[in-house]
Amino acid sequence: MGNEGGLGAGGEVLLDIKGLRIEGRGNAGPIGIVKGIDLALKRGEILGLIGESGAGKSTIGLAALGYARGGCKIISGQIKFNGKDLGRLTEEELRRLRGDRIAYVAQSAAAAFNPAHRIIDQHVEVAAQHGVRDLNAVRAEAKVLYSKLRLPENIGARFPHQVSGGQLQRAMVAMALACKPDLIVFDEPTTALDVTTQIEVLAAIKDVVRDFHTAAIYITHDLAVVSQLADRIMVLRYGELVEEGDTTQILTRPTMEYTRQLLARGFPKPEKASSSHEILNVSNISASYGSVEVLDDVSVSVGEGTTVAIVGESGSGKSTLARVVTGLLPCSRGTMSFNGQRLDPTLRRRDNEIRRRIQLIHQTPDTSLNPRQRVSEIIGRPLTFYGELDSRGCLLRAAELLDQIELDETYLDRFPGELSGGQKQRVCIARALAAEPHLIICDEVTSALDQSVAKGILKLLTRLQKELRVSYLFITHDLATVEAIADEVVVMRQGRVVEQGPKEQIFRPPHHPYVELLLTSVPQMNLGWLDSIRQARKLPVETPVLGNEAV
Repeated sequence: MGNEGGLGAGGEVLLDIKGLRIEGRGNAGPIGIVKGIDLALKRGEILGLIGESGAGKSTIGLAALGYARGGCKIISGQIKFNGKDLGRLTEEELRRLRGDRIAYVAQSAAAAFNPAHRIIDQHVEVAAQHGVRDLNAVRAEAKVLYSKLRLPENIGARFPHQVSGGQLQRAMVAMALACKPDLIVFDEPTTALDVTTQIEVLAAIKDVVRDFHTAAIYITHDLAVVSQLADRIMVLRYGELVEEGDTTQILTRPTMEYTRQLLARGFPKPEKASSSHEILNVSNISASYGSVEVLDDVSVSVGEGTTVAIVGESGSGKSTLARVVTGLLPCSRGTMSFNGQRLDPTLRRRDNEIRRRIQLIHQTPDTSLNPRQRVSEIIGRPLTFYGELDSRGCLLRAAELLDQIELDETYLDRFPGELSGGQKQRVCIARALAAEPHLIICDEVTSALDQSVAKGILKLLTRLQKELRVSYLFITHDLATVEAIADEVVVMRQGRVVEQGPKEQIFRPPHHPYVELLLTSVPQMNLGWLDSIRQARKLPVETPVLGNEAV
C-alpha cells in the first residue's frame, strides 16, 4: 500500500512534466497519443499510471527519458528532470542520463536482452558504459539483487533463452538497478510473473525506492498491483488525464465514472465444457535444456472443445511444456498423440496439416512479430502458407480477423512498433486464428493486457470455442484468468505436475499445500489490512503477503 501522504511528501520534485503532447502517425494524418499531460514526481515517491491499452501510459513513461518511440513525436510541453530540461539536452547528454540517473524496465524482457550474451555480462555492461570503475563490485551487487528477486544463484551465467520469461523479467529489474538511478520507469514489470514471485518482486521494488530514496513511475493495468506500491495514481484514457489522487482516495472514493468502471470490471464466467473425445495426450514426458532437466514425467490430456489451464510459478516448466507439444523442443522421454495419432516430437518431421492444427500464441509479442512487416503481412502469412487465398482474399480475411479481435481494418497498414502492447498481442491471436487450428496453445496471452481488453479476449476465445470446438492449452499465472476460462487445471512446480483435475475440484478445500500457496498469494486491493492478515495466519512480519482471498 502507498504510504499516507506519499513517501516523497515534502521532498523536492525530481521529475516535472508540463503540457506534454505527443502525436503518432495515422493513415489519415497525425493521431494524438498524449494530450496535454502534467506530471510531478518527488524523490522517494511511486506514481502509478493506470488505464486501458492505448491510454498513453508507456508513451508517457518513455517521455520521462526524453524519448519518443517509433512513429511518435513530442509536439509540445516541457520535461524537466532534476532541474534539467530534457528537450534542451543533446542526444549524447541524454544517452549519459539514460541507464545511469534514469532507468527503464520494459514490459518485454525477451526483447530487451541480447540473446548472444550472458545475463551477468549485460548487467555489468550497463555500469561499465556509465563509468563505474569497480566492475567486480557490480557483479557482487548483482548476485545480491538476484537473491532478493528470488532468482537462481547461477542465473548470471545463463543466456536469456535459457531462463523462463518471469526469471528474465526479474533479471531486467536487477539490471535497471545496477547504477542506483534516481528515477526508475517500470513498464508492466510483473505481467510475466506468477503470483508468488510477483509478491517478492513488488516487495523488492518498494525496498529499493525506500533504501535509495529513488522515485518511480509504475505503469500497469492491474489495480491490485498498483495498490501495493503507489503513493499516488493517475488514471489515463485516450491520452488524457481522467483522475488523479492518492492511492486510497482513487481506490475507495473515485470521483469519475471511468475510474469506477475500471474498479468494477471482472472476468466472464465460462459455461462448463465437456468432451468425450481426447484431442491431445501427453504421456510421461521429460525434457531438458542441455544437462538441466526442466520437465519430469509430465502427463496432460486435452479434450475437444475444452480448456486446460497450466498454472504454476515462473520456472515451473509451463512454457517448456508448450514448446514440447509444438515440437520446438523435442522431449527426451515419453510419448504424445494428437487426435489418436502419434505426434512426432520434432516439428520438422510433422506434416503441414499437423502444423496447421496446432498453433501457439507466444507470451511476448515483441519477439514474435517481425518489426519490419505490416499487420497485413503478419496475418497474411498463415493464410497463404496453409490456404489458397489470393492477395485480395488474404486482405479481406485479415480484415475479418482483426474485426474479431476488436481492431479495425486501418491497422492492416501499421507496423508492430506503432501498436500498444495489448494491440500487438491481439495481432498474435489473429495470426494463430488465421490457420483455423484445432488446438491453440495460449502462453500467457492476457498477461500484457489491461482488464477490459483481457476480458474481451477471453470472451472472444470462449465464443470461438463454442463455434469451432477449438481446444485450448492455456498457460497462465493469473488465477482470475483460470477461473474465467478453464475447465481442467494442471498445477506444475519445478517441472512436475503436483495436482490436476476439474477446476472446481482444484480450487475447493482442502487444497494441495502448493495450490494453497498460489491462492493466498493473489494480490488484492491493499488498503491497510496486511498486519491483521499476518497476525491471523501467524506469519512473520517480513513475509511479503499481499492478498488474503482465493480467486
